[in-house]
Amino acid sequence: MTYALGSERAEALARAASAAVEEITGSEWPTLLAESLREMGATWQESADVCADVAWRARAAGNSALVVLTPEHVTDASPDPVIWRTYRHLYLSTLRYDFRCRDIESLMNKVPVSVLNEDPYSEALYGFSRLGQSRSDGLAVLHRVLVAAPGHPQTLHVLLHGVWLGTFLPGRAPMLLALVGLLPEGGLNDPIALFRMASTRRSLGQYPEALTAIDHALELLPPGELAVHADLVRERLLITSAHDLALLFPNRPEPTP
Repeated sequence: MTYALGSERAEALARAASAAVEEITGSEWPTLLAESLREMGATWQESADVCADVAWRARAAGNSALVVLTPEHVTDASPDPVIWRTYRHLYLSTLRYDFRCRDIESLMNKVPVSVLNEDPYSEALYGFSRLGQSRSDGLAVLHRVLVAAPGHPQTLHVLLHGVWLGTFLPGRAPMLLALVGLLPEGGLNDPIALFRMASTRRSLGQYPEALTAIDHALELLPPGELAVHADLVRERLLITSAHDLALLFPNRPEPTP
């Protein structure tokens, strides 16, 4: 099942995000966004999509959710579930962008399981926190989320990020490729998915395929994403360096998936 929005609904969500971004240097942008999503009766999928984007923008602007919100916004229940969910999505998404797996895990251990059952995106972030530490118990969370939220790209990206970060997870490479394949169009028009794919192909010693993926990612990346562009260029250098080493030392052991 693929998650999709009607055009009017998508436009309303875009307006809510834009209004928050306009106030991104102040302290009230999370409240503004939360109230807009509450008025719309936003679903968890809509909240995840908007919050992941706005959290990234706020972080880039130097006024992230970690600055204007507190851990209690994640752990302490709000009278309004949409407001609470919005703050949770903003705060945890920002921790994810900072690779702060232990902090996410600590906070999520204080959130009732019943809340996670209604919010697969937050559970995916919990899975990210475990997967990113190369903990195999995160795989059970991954599978639960895949059952609860099939076809939601933002949730898939959270899981994909966790597996990518979890260097020592068993079966990491085939799992990464399988997750990429679950994205719309198999991730082939998604620069971040292609970046993950390229990294995986490199780890498998599939250098031509890795180079094709990273070059396509660079072509698709929107202008202005300087930090992401630097990550893609770094991955391309890793691919070409690994390829050159393979030519210099052709009898070295094959990479382990």
